[in-house]
Amino acid sequence: MALAKARQAAICALTSTLGLGVATLAFAAPEAPSSSFESVAYAWHGVRVGGGGFTPGVIFSTVEQGLAYLRSDMGGAYRWDARAQRWEPLTDGVSQGSYMGIESLAADPVDAGTVYLAAGMGWSAPAAILRSTDYGRSWRTTPVPFAMGGNEDGRGLGERLAIDPFDHQRLFFGSRHQGLWQSVDAGASWEQVVTFPRAGLGLPKAPRATHGGLSFVVFDPQVKGRVFVGSADPGGARLFRSDDGGANWHAVAGGPSGDLLAVKAVVGADHVLTVTLCDAIGPNGITRGAVWRYDPAREAWSEVTPLKGANAPVGGYMGVAVSAQDPETIAVSTVDRGDPVDTVWLSHDAGAHWDELWTRSVRDVSATPFLDFGAKANFGHWIAGLAIDPFDAGHAAYVTGATVYATNELKQGGTLHWAPWTKGIEQTAIITLVSPTGGAHLISGFGDIGGFRHDDFGVSPTAQHVNPFLSNTNTLDYAGLAPQILVRSGNTHARTVPDTSLAWSRDGAAHWQPIHVPAGKPHADGSPRPEETGNAAITVSADGANFLVETDVPQLSRDHGTRWSPIEGLPSRVRVTADKRDARRFYAIDFAKGRIVRSDDGGAHFAPVGGRGLPADLSAAHSTNREAPAPILADPGRAGHLWLNLGGDLWYSNDLGESWTRTGQGLRIERYGLGKGADGADVPALYALGTKQGLRAIWRSLDGGASWQRINDDAHQWGLRIRVISGDPRQFGRVYIGTDGRGIVYGDPQTGTGERDE
Repeated sequence: MALAKARQAAICALTSTLGLGVATLAFAAPEAPSSSFESVAYAWHGVRVGGGGFTPGVIFSTVEQGLAYLRSDMGGAYRWDARAQRWEPLTDGVSQGSYMGIESLAADPVDAGTVYLAAGMGWSAPAAILRSTDYGRSWRTTPVPFAMGGNEDGRGLGERLAIDPFDHQRLFFGSRHQGLWQSVDAGASWEQVVTFPRAGLGLPKAPRATHGGLSFVVFDPQVKGRVFVGSADPGGARLFRSDDGGANWHAVAGGPSGDLLAVKAVVGADHVLTVTLCDAIGPNGITRGAVWRYDPAREAWSEVTPLKGANAPVGGYMGVAVSAQDPETIAVSTVDRGDPVDTVWLSHDAGAHWDELWTRSVRDVSATPFLDFGAKANFGHWIAGLAIDPFDAGHAAYVTGATVYATNELKQGGTLHWAPWTKGIEQTAIITLVSPTGGAHLISGFGDIGGFRHDDFGVSPTAQHVNPFLSNTNTLDYAGLAPQILVRSGNTHARTVPDTSLAWSRDGAAHWQPIHVPAGKPHADGSPRPEETGNAAITVSADGANFLVETDVPQLSRDHGTRWSPIEGLPSRVRVTADKRDARRFYAIDFAKGRIVRSDDGGAHFAPVGGRGLPADLSAAHSTNREAPAPILADPGRAGHLWLNLGGDLWYSNDLGESWTRTGQGLRIERYGLGKGADGADVPALYALGTKQGLRAIWRSLDGGASWQRINDDAHQWGLRIRVISGDPRQFGRVYIGTDGRGIVYGDPQTGTGERDE
């Protein structure tokens, strides 16, 4: 087993005009004390679903055919590899979680290999401009003093970041809160453009509030010095213009209604700017919109909105594109048009007449069948991003809240065929997952799209969690001795779940059936009960016979949900863990009294156990978050063997919780899971996200936490936005990681490293 020195972050001594340092290596880990860590080389792969989340911007290079980029709101950025015919993730080496929210993306109009990212999840999180000169394979990172909102409202606006085609060392960035910023050294340093008329509204006063700010920056690639900036803040002008490269600015008079916000724009070869407008920054809450064109030669506006007037559908317009071959061929997308559906409009005469593409389009989603859940996949929603290939006007793409669609038939009449353009993209948030002791090796719980049984990690799964469909799966559990039996809890995007928040499966998550529990007493404050919201987790006994539901008064069923009875001795609203080998045993923490409680009769009664060795205060394991993993984990291979994370400290019991020993010293654990142990070991393999001597990483222990090896590397960090981690109880070395934005990744020890790769 080779020793590898953990790579440290290197900070360059370059100083900008703002006094900021510039990180010059590609996403090294945060600086840590110089030390050597034992490591194991792992091979990492994605579990394919295909898309699955919101990717607000798709951009074609104007200088290299077959080159495109995609930005996501919480899963980083991607580059289309035309030779491999797949999207390549560009930011998996990021260790700063905020940098996985991409506010804007700019592809260099001179050098095809140069690309920039404006990265920052929200206004209170770190923000940076990232520059690559090798197509995103490595990055230089410049922390910036202006805030971003890559995962906030308004993330579909843009592009805010733009490169001067006549001096591609010069960039402008339109910020949300702090006005217009400029770099003259390829993003290495930034200064505010003090001559710009709008200085911004300042940082928000409330945690979830944000501003639209300066929504786009657009250079005319044929007129030196001409640049436009849009505003999506209320009041004042919607469009600003400079004809001297940004030295002087003036508001463009006339045009759209003052209560509409400029959200996106594109300039054609005829120099005319097409602007989409909405009455809110979205992606939700937009009720009205318009499309206008501005001709700078005549300083004249013209409205070209496809549907307008009192009878226009609710919703606005956001995505906009123009053909490089014909500037009168323009396309715009609707957003929040629920009736009948969001669509793309296409015009070949500069907006005088429009063709609604939804009415003559079909979609083949066989590569990602989850898009058909509930009903045949419609044209899409949240269509914030839209692009026409500058080298092929028949090739176009648009984004939705769940996928990216593309066609090669945009120039054709008749039926248009679209298909998901998502190979390589995994842009989803994983809430929970389990690796059962039998059946499929992986069952997942997703945000927004429910979750799946994964029979083949290279194929988008067909076994989605339905009956009921709960958009978020909050908890999953399987019966250790009867792993075909699983249970789940979840919620929808509504305040309460329409029917039930619980379900169970008898065939390894291939099919599900709903579980109904008796209605609890109404809450005095009128708030919904936990079973109505998805807050009530469910646990199954090792033999699959008994279900425990964590309602206000915990309930037990011995017949898969037909009859229920109250549980004695189990505190209200605590998470229960089932022993995976002994159907009689369940475990929980009584936080009010600071003790472990256990059931020895299949969940009917709970009583205190010794808990010797544990600290008196167990509150560090307490969470009211319905998505938080259970604090106690049971060894899938040994009855009575338990693990407990107390605020980063790991504890172990091998006698049903009667006595506990602290282990895992040297590693501060955030998330952890269990897997198959090494040959001859009497403990499972432990996998954890944690920090050791200043290095936050993914670790493995084969000796019960006495020693740890790093198993990820600097190229595989995924922003370290990790919500769940688990080993595989049947395959030594296999680990599953549920990320918050990059889907599920799994790892196996690389062969030839002294580790067995089973």
